[in-house]
Amino acid sequence: MQIVVVKPGESLWSIAQRFGTTVDELVRINGIDDPLHLVPGQTVVVPTRGRVHMVQPGESLWSIARRYNVDLQALIRENRITNPAMIQPGLQLRLPEAPKIIIDVNAFLEPTGSQQDRNIVNEVEEHLTYLSIFSYYVERNGGLIPAQDGVALEALRDSRAVPMLVIANFTEGNFSPEIARTIFTDESAKERLITNVLRIMRERGYQALNIDFENLFPEDRERYNQFLQRVTSRVNEAGFLVSTSLAPKQSATQVGSWYEGHDYAAHGRIVNFVVIMTYEWGWSGGPPMAVAPIPQVRKVLDYAVTVIPREKILMGAPLYGYDWTLPYIKGGPFAKVVTPKGAIELARREGVAISYDTTAQAPYFRYYDDEGKEHIVWFEDARSMQAKFDLIKEYRLRGISYWVLGREFPQNWALLEDNFMIRKLR
Repeated sequence: MQIVVVKPGESLWSIAQRFGTTVDELVRINGIDDPLHLVPGQTVVVPTRGRVHMVQPGESLWSIARRYNVDLQALIRENRITNPAMIQPGLQLRLPEAPKIIIDVNAFLEPTGSQQDRNIVNEVEEHLTYLSIFSYYVERNGGLIPAQDGVALEALRDSRAVPMLVIANFTEGNFSPEIARTIFTDESAKERLITNVLRIMRERGYQALNIDFENLFPEDRERYNQFLQRVTSRVNEAGFLVSTSLAPKQSATQVGSWYEGHDYAAHGRIVNFVVIMTYEWGWSGGPPMAVAPIPQVRKVLDYAVTVIPREKILMGAPLYGYDWTLPYIKGGPFAKVVTPKGAIELARREGVAISYDTTAQAPYFRYYDDEGKEHIVWFEDARSMQAKFDLIKEYRLRGISYWVLGREFPQNWALLEDNFMIRKLR
């Protein structure tokens, strides 16, 4: 696959001609609804027999080889380079084929119980190892309030993607530290919860469990570890896998209710794998910025791999962006969620070009609405996802976990398959 950034005046026809493919194929892979009107700065994923990289100012053969995870000498041989120190910006390098690594791919679904769930599952299940149903809500007495998971589970029945049950200390629109503490300290409630989890998994066909307990009291950190030890032992004995969702910590001493209750080292020892939620730096109630900027994600991974085995880490990735009204005022209206495909359509309607932040590795654009108010939109595109795929290869992680399905992003799935082989457990 080749990622092409559309230039002013460029068309799908000209891109197809350049790479020897068809407009119909580009429309299909990229999910383009209006093939005649491209947006300057949008990305188009192009099927190619080999990848090509155009050298940028300041790049070296070493940095290019590292970026694409290819052997430096193989890159030199492939392009018959006699003087590696003398490559010039604008030179097109053909990249040697690198063997694909095998990864786990997880994605969360917030089910509605409608045909929409079936459509989403049918569209993406071939790209997944696990599909996580968010969420069964934990009650103080150890009961579970079920999700509307029937349609999604039925759609998964003939799929090779494994359904993963998610339980969360979520109530009344937020994660409840009080519910978590009750479960940790009340032995009868704890036992009832574990019994209910195992019953639901057996009855409904779940084969893995994700425990998403967030916003914990800091002093409950060790209680959470002990709870995980008991749950994991019981669930593993029943033949199922256990994972946890972890806040994106950059050190063991990071303070805050979202961080202190999550003991990375203990989770790394106890559960089968973890999902690190490396997103929401740019969030709907905060100041505008990329949702998952690469420098911040790197800081989390740099810490995580020192205390959690790499083969247990799923790196989180967003399938969405936000549209902020400017100027940003703390406590003001929340930003609107946008899909990657919807963001491009918005830029097209507003007649604005898409820019790319090379530090955050994320696209963005600005526009003015009908009331004359300025907006800024940060979202994901093929370039930003490729940057995340490159991190998985660089850090040799178990795989990737997406939040959340139902946001149109056809390019992502094509690129995912081009970069990796996806592990299947059934």
